[in-house]
Amino acid sequence: MPQIIKPESFWADAQGRKKQLDEHIRTSKSAYFGFEQVGEDEKTARTSRHFDQVARKYDLMNTLLSFGIHYAWKRLAVRMLDLKSGDRVVDVCGGTGDLAIMAARRVGPSGNVTIFDINRTMMEAGRPKVNRENFENRVSFVQGNAEHIAFPDDHFDAAMVGFGIRNVTHMETGFREMHRVLKPGGKLMCLEFSKPTFPPFRWIYDLYSFHVMPVLGQLIAQNRAGYLLLTESIRLFPMPDELAARLARIGFSQVNYRRLTNGIAVIHTGIKS
Repeated sequence: MPQIIKPESFWADAQGRKKQLDEHIRTSKSAYFGFEQVGEDEKTARTSRHFDQVARKYDLMNTLLSFGIHYAWKRLAVRMLDLKSGDRVVDVCGGTGDLAIMAARRVGPSGNVTIFDINRTMMEAGRPKVNRENFENRVSFVQGNAEHIAFPDDHFDAAMVGFGIRNVTHMETGFREMHRVLKPGGKLMCLEFSKPTFPPFRWIYDLYSFHVMPVLGQLIAQNRAGYLLLTESIRLFPMPDELAARLARIGFSQVNYRRLTNGIAVIHTGIKS
């Protein structure tokens, strides 16, 4: 029988957040899919099925649920990579390609952005956007697991992951793979949801997340459970200082983070020494 986390508050404490980390998952042979504890291997399969179900309405729902602000977050995140013409970039868990398209504008015709994602349905949903930008020769699609990035060492000038690392079963392994495929001096950018810093705003955010988002998910995407899963997974994710410490331990230097919109989202950056 699956176990359900029932925290005293919506947000997991430090001990609960550690259960999202690789060492606990490998020791317990279990992982969290939202608040539900499942088998270590089962999370990947469930995540794949989830994105198969939401892919068609994914971009529309992101825009509606964030009131469009996710585009501003993504533009800032890509600017913080400081990309140059001709750079080679990997967009891990790149999905429908918003970040990849923004990066492709910056690397120019001589650069390349690879969308690397485990879910083909999501990438196919993003392909028309790439085509509309006439970026077919600038943006490529590769299907694969973020825990085993199918590129050689020291290959990319930049690596980015936006709102996807929470869904990787062994999150730290995914970051280690990004570190491996970066060239020395290459830059990592991770854009992810986090905990709002102002308690009254956090109360409103929790109310919206647990009561409004799932209803909209059902009405528009016919998928209430999928949007409750999104809400739950955010509450288990490491806090910004915790993630920064993990990135430094993996081997990234100059690790920094920037909170956005009262901490709803956070941009982490680091350099491969």
